[in-house]
Amino acid sequence: MHNEFTAIIEQDGDWYIAWCPEMPGANGQGRTVEESKSRLAEAIALILQDRREDMMRGVPENALREMIEVG
Repeated sequence: MHNEFTAIIEQDGDWYIAWCPEMPGANGQGRTVEESKSRLAEAIALILQDRREDMMRGVPENALREMIEVG
C-alpha cells in the first residue's frame, strides 16, 4: 500500500529530528536529514501495523474483508 505523509524536520545541535503531523507519536532522529526521515518512516510503518492489528481484533470471522486503495 502506498501512503504519503508529511515529514517536519528540525535541526537540534548535531541531530535532525523528524516528526509527522498526520501521525501523532511518530518521530525519528539521526545525524543526517535522510537518516531522520528513514527512522520516521520506520516509526510510521510500525504505528500503522499496530493500529491495523488492533482494529482487526473483535471483527467477526464471517465478516467480509476486502482491501481498497485510496489515493
